[in-house]
Amino acid sequence: MAYLLGILVAIVVFWMGNSGHYTPLMLGFAALSVVLTLVLSARLKIIDREGAPYVRLAGFAAYYPWLFWEIVKSNVVVIKACLRADLDISPALVKVKTTCKSDLAKVTFANSITLTPGTVTVEIDGDKLLVHGLYEAGTVPEAFEEMDRRCARAADPAEKAS
Repeated sequence: MAYLLGILVAIVVFWMGNSGHYTPLMLGFAALSVVLTLVLSARLKIIDREGAPYVRLAGFAAYYPWLFWEIVKSNVVVIKACLRADLDISPALVKVKTTCKSDLAKVTFANSITLTPGTVTVEIDGDKLLVHGLYEAGTVPEAFEEMDRRCARAADPAEKAS
């Protein structure tokens, strides 16, 4: 029931923030659409801990600025590689083991790797990710440990990430 109330609040806040129309007719449409969304979500049994947005807000609020800085640093490395006369890249594929438990955390970790220039997550298989990187030295499994730890802490807040 707590997840239902949390999602109700999240949907109402999202609608109110994006709509900008507060006439009785629009508020009636809003109430109808929110109730319909909640009923359908409950019937589909998709209201659970993983779908509750408010559980992860603090974790993601701390994670995304750190990820943004990692993206900026990787951009500098890739831009330098592109501007050099000799292309000194050494592409590599590596398997990275993740400590993330939920599917959401694993996908967030995989997408974070892909958002970082010079790396792409090719496949997720259980708790292992296949990652392609431009530089063999920077594409070792240890290079992703901090991102994995931070992502697990953000997306699996009740889990104890190691």
